[in-house]
Amino acid sequence: MALRGNLRDFTITQLLNLINLAQKSGTLVVDGPGEQAYVSFREGKLAYAKVGQDDGSLAAVLHKANKLTVNQYRAIVERAGKINDKELGLLLINAGYLSQEEILANLQSYFTDALRRLFTWVEGFFRFENEMMAPEDRINVRLDLENIIIEGSRQLREWEQLQDEIPSLDMALKFTDRPMKNVNLSVEEWRVVSFINPKNSMKQIAQTNKMNDIEIRRIVYGLLQAGLVEIVRPEGMVVQQSPKMFPTQDKEEQKSLVNKLIGRIRSL
Repeated sequence: MALRGNLRDFTITQLLNLINLAQKSGTLVVDGPGEQAYVSFREGKLAYAKVGQDDGSLAAVLHKANKLTVNQYRAIVERAGKINDKELGLLLINAGYLSQEEILANLQSYFTDALRRLFTWVEGFFRFENEMMAPEDRINVRLDLENIIIEGSRQLREWEQLQDEIPSLDMALKFTDRPMKNVNLSVEEWRVVSFINPKNSMKQIAQTNKMNDIEIRRIVYGLLQAGLVEIVRPEGMVVQQSPKMFPTQDKEEQKSLVNKLIGRIRSL
């Protein structure tokens, strides 16, 4: 399956549909905006996924899911050179700390979330490597793609709407005059609200809270709809001057330039 191309011509949804229907095994490599993703499949099912510099090790996945404490995670990382994910999984199961089902469920959730991030990538290049399988030292899963594709299509439509509402994350936010009393916000929303300041761009707030583009846009959209915030230009932001239509403002010179241009076009 020699498959390579541009995300402008072939969306992630279309790629997953093709891999699913053809029941292909291999790895989809996507070079996106500043990040590279590896998504491995076995007979058309999701087996493994990694995006950018994310640490997709079992220890990191379990720590992120609050299945390992900070001290437990650090102790495992110190032994990282001596133990791989499959060995760690067996140790956790034999010690009665986690079941095989719990480990697989957490990995499935992590890989699915990683794959979901790709649905918002509209710029970049991809290639499918038939001979490239998932890393042997990592635990693989077997997830059907149908539900992921349906959810991804829904997410893409949401992404397009959010982009229309919030075109640039380089802009900042400020509170409106509406009081914040009796407002029920989620933990993630409070984390964003605590950094709202005309000096902070939405991109900076997202990076501080380790949120991706769609997550920060979703929260900001809700705050905008509630009338709690408004979008403003960040303090100190340099406004680019629009280029002049003509290299000169003198009317006679402008007319002369236009006449020369018309004459040049006619002579072609």
